Amino acid sequence: MRLKRLFRHGLTTRFQLNQAFPKATLNEIEAVIQAGEQSHAGEVRFAVESSLEPLDVLRGQTSRTRAIELFSNLRIWDTEHNCGLLIYVLMADHAVEIVADRGIHARVGEAEWIRICRVMEAAFRRDDFRSGVIAGIEAVTQHLQEHFPLGTADRNELSDVPVVLG
Repeated sequence: MRLKRLFRHGLTTRFQLNQAFPKATLNEIEAVIQAGEQSHAGEVRFAVESSLEPLDVLRGQTSRTRAIELFSNLRIWDTEHNCGLLIYVLMADHAVEIVADRGIHARVGEAEWIRICRVMEAAFRRDDFRSGVIAGIEAVTQHLQEHFPLGTADRNELSDVPVVLG
């Protein structure tokens, strides 16, 4: 199984990522995040990666552990109200992960994040990456509106620009 995964990661390229997420789609994702953050105090980041490095695949790194690593590297955990959230797509594994800061996770819970990920993955299986990501962001936004309504002193602490990794 590890060799099959290594092969899949070796064949999933930046070109395929750019086909699935062209500049116009990335701009639209950024706009949807910005619009959503006008209605809640959460901080949403989106990251997409074509594949993992071969050594990481051989070591057994999963999409979940990579998402947690990025959550840390992008400092999404470092928000004033513990309301950061990462939506991560690993194209080679056809996987979507949501990592939420403890403030959000305590109120929404793992089952709901998994449900949103599966909805996104279903759209991806139809090669509808744009709609899948937008639906995921909108679903996350609904939870953030409910649990983290916008306050008068809220500010945008994290960039809304999607992170695109090789």
